[in-house]
Amino acid sequence: MGWSFTIGRFKGTAIRVHITLILFLVWIGFAAYLKNGPQAAFDSLLFISTIFICITLHEFGHILTAKHFGIVSPQVTLLPIGGAASMDRMPDKPYQELFIATAGPAVNLVIALALLLVLKAFDFHSALRIDDPTISLTQRLVAANIFLALFNLIPAFPMDGGRVLRALLAMWLGQKKATNIAATVGQCFAILLGFAGFFGNPMLIFIAIFIFMAASGEAQMTNEAETTKDFRAAQAMETCIATIRPEATLREAVEAFLASSQDELPLVDTEGKCRGMLSRADLVEALRDTQPDMPIAPFAKDPASTIHPEDPISTVLQSLSTMRSVAVIDENERLLGLLTRQSLAEIIMIRDIRPDWRFSRQSRASRIVAKR
Repeated sequence: MGWSFTIGRFKGTAIRVHITLILFLVWIGFAAYLKNGPQAAFDSLLFISTIFICITLHEFGHILTAKHFGIVSPQVTLLPIGGAASMDRMPDKPYQELFIATAGPAVNLVIALALLLVLKAFDFHSALRIDDPTISLTQRLVAANIFLALFNLIPAFPMDGGRVLRALLAMWLGQKKATNIAATVGQCFAILLGFAGFFGNPMLIFIAIFIFMAASGEAQMTNEAETTKDFRAAQAMETCIATIRPEATLREAVEAFLASSQDELPLVDTEGKCRGMLSRADLVEALRDTQPDMPIAPFAKDPASTIHPEDPISTVLQSLSTMRSVAVIDENERLLGLLTRQSLAEIIMIRDIRPDWRFSRQSRASRIVAKR
């Protein structure tokens, strides 16, 4: 996630802080300082920082449980609205998602229970005034962790409760239908939260927007994964593609792009091997400071991801969410075609109209049109 920086690592997962969280803490401290002086600012920052430590532990409840099922989390990012752990893939089975989703709130309940054991005496009504610095930090943290556990269990997908709902539904209805139902329920809750935010805490509006957009995005990703889960790269790749020689000039690249609707041009040598990818953005940047007769090779990038024709598309779906295309290569690294967002969108559209449609698995490398 952009605008974030790493503050540490645990069990192979980078802990990152988004710049907006720093701005949020500055705002909290400054507002408390203006209202009640430096001691109030310190107390407020200490309380909020401790809550975010609890949120980090909450996220590692998810991360370590996912790791038990072979799912890797490269990073977790702390934001003003909470934490977001990225995972290299979704759980294979509904029961796995059920365990992963409940692990985070369970951590908050364990923290609350441990603090209660330390306190021995607890005044719940006083602890509910979590913005009151006269109440002890420990008591407020108990209430905050109970709130975090209960709030995250609201069935508003993709929050933890929404994932629990999807996991339970998926056991009977399948992943695709369960995701659509959970996403719809999540968006309804988001609308209610946003409406409540207009009459109370404005932060609820931002949380509602996040939930609504995240539910829509994840539902789309799940539908794509479910629709293409039995597809191989050879079935979805574009083979009528334009390529260009590595020694070609910028002028030739301009002509190739003008003659093609592609966002990227593969650089293919005389042996048919892909030596790089040149995007339209790379070309425009090169033309700003370079003569048109200069070679394109220094401005091309290595293929960020490759796939073999018989590999399942699911292995690169995550890559295609951030990249324009993925190169399909054979065992000798010769280019066979490109997997693009457009080609996947077309397959999904056809499958939505005709779920029984079958696509040929035959590799069509002979149809590649090379612009040399």
